[in-house]
Amino acid sequence: MRALVTGASYGIGGATCLKLAKDAIAKGEPAKIVASATGLRPDLLELIAELKALGAEAKAIPCDLSDPDACARLVADAVAFCGGLDALVSNAAARYQAPLLEMDVKDWNRVYAVNTSATWLLGKAAHPALKASGGAIVAVTSIAGSNPHANYGPYSVTKAALIMLVAQMAAEWAKDGIRVNGVAPGATKTRFNSPIYADQQLAAARAAVIPLGRACDASEQASAIAFLLSKEASYITGQNLTVDGGYDQSVMAFIPGRHSKALTNK
Repeated sequence: MRALVTGASYGIGGATCLKLAKDAIAKGEPAKIVASATGLRPDLLELIAELKALGAEAKAIPCDLSDPDACARLVADAVAFCGGLDALVSNAAARYQAPLLEMDVKDWNRVYAVNTSATWLLGKAAHPALKASGGAIVAVTSIAGSNPHANYGPYSVTKAALIMLVAQMAAEWAKDGIRVNGVAPGATKTRFNSPIYADQQLAAARAAVIPLGRACDASEQASAIAFLLSKEASYITGQNLTVDGGYDQSVMAFIPGRHSKALTNK
């Protein structure tokens, strides 16, 4: 497994790096992982050390994904380190919380660049290597891509666009043997949002609105991503797999005054 994973901190990205490495090593195959984030942060270096301890070859490459040229350089460096590429996981995301009336265009454009355009630019740069290997791409979208998130700037807009971009890339690159899919996470526990889940009352309130009754662990999102990258998903492309414990389909349950028993005509 030769993979490039962006947004590779100890969250969905980091869990995906570990999952891909473990699966490859368990099969007796080599694992070469390039993990990218915005800077050589301690958590990124910690992840690289953990990957190496598992037996994988791993390298941290910082990258500003809002820079188109940096996207191309990242892929070139990853291909050189790995000797090719089997998988691209576009997981990095930017957020800027503000009402639309207060957003500055430069902030809007940066979020759009990282959340949407970067997947296209990374995929475009990785296309030759992925075509050669019959590889696959997974973009981490969001349930926000199908639900507006008030006062969260362009986040939902960019994720909705990303879902369509996944379908567009899949349609155009299927002839080249490259599969492209998305994974749309719901509430997922990471190091970044650990203060939320450390608050028992808040954690319980979140769990109460999820049909499965709990938030997701980052490793569960990683399992979905790894599946879509694997040969077991060889006939799946252009899909956006929602991994949210049933939350996105449960909104009708929260309308006040709903009937708890089936109605009968009389």
